[in-house]
Amino acid sequence: MSEETPGFEEKPEVPADGTPEETDAAASADKAEGAAPAGDATDVALLAQLDQARKALEERTADLQRLQAEYQNYRRRVERDRVTVKEIAVASLLTDLLPVLDDVGRARDHGELVGGFKSVAESLETVVAKMGLQQFGKEGEPFDPTIHEALMHSYAPDVTETTCVAILQPGYRIGERTIRPARVAVAEPQPGAAPAKDEAKSSTDEESGAPEEG
Repeated sequence: MSEETPGFEEKPEVPADGTPEETDAAASADKAEGAAPAGDATDVALLAQLDQARKALEERTADLQRLQAEYQNYRRRVERDRVTVKEIAVASLLTDLLPVLDDVGRARDHGELVGGFKSVAESLETVVAKMGLQQFGKEGEPFDPTIHEALMHSYAPDVTETTCVAILQPGYRIGERTIRPARVAVAEPQPGAAPAKDEAKSSTDEESGAPEEG
């Protein structure tokens, strides 16, 4: 058994080519180099997860926007169909009432719209007007085949274009939709008759004494 020499402590072995401080620094550098690859791998994994989450969020957002657009289109389509169905139902009802309105009109023209019948007729006309029914067709207006139906035809010297000269049955519309054209008698200018503008010009020239051309 060896005896320890009092007053002396064992010292760590120091490499011959470096001091203890240099040795500690080298060990720390080795640890840092060994830890660097692990940190880089963790950052790459986190970035990959973040990118994946961002793509998933974009996909969900696109799905939500598409669903919202489809819902808005559905609402507009339902509202449009509802309005269309209502207009068709109202037009069908009012079409069935047109003969009654024609009888009321004839009774008024013949002075037979009196007493209780007059009150009922006026109430009916008020109700159909509230439902959007509008009457059209007047004598003297130009003939329009889109809203007029010609039942009688004649020639007249005092018209310059095809004109409605008598309203046989008034037309009815709801908004821009015609549910019955006005049934009319039309008159056209006499064949070979000079247009009204030329006649007026000739009269003016004769009154002013202007010399004839040629």
